[in-house]
Amino acid sequence: MSYNDIEGGIKEKLDKVTIYRTLKSFEEKGITHQILDTSNQVKYALCGDSCSDHEHHDAHLHFKCTSCEQTYCIEDSQIPQISLPKGFVQRHSSMLVEGICKTCNRA
Repeated sequence: MSYNDIEGGIKEKLDKVTIYRTLKSFEEKGITHQILDTSNQVKYALCGDSCSDHEHHDAHLHFKCTSCEQTYCIEDSQIPQISLPKGFVQRHSSMLVEGICKTCNRA
């Protein structure tokens, strides 16, 4: 979900700072992770049970449907390990694949 999706789903009127702080807290506690896709919006997805406030295990594939614009976590497909040159330290990786989702592919 994007920030706009989340804000639109809240019945009470909250200021943007409160929502952003809450999302940041959820991320720090291992409840959600960010997805960057081609819409130029940060989207948020629920983490699996293996994430914690100490470590995220969200290095899985993300898929964006070019038909319905939905973005999906494909947790069964992990991002391959990348060998970096000496002196480089990986902190985070993400992978986005675009195409047609199974629902749109049936239409």
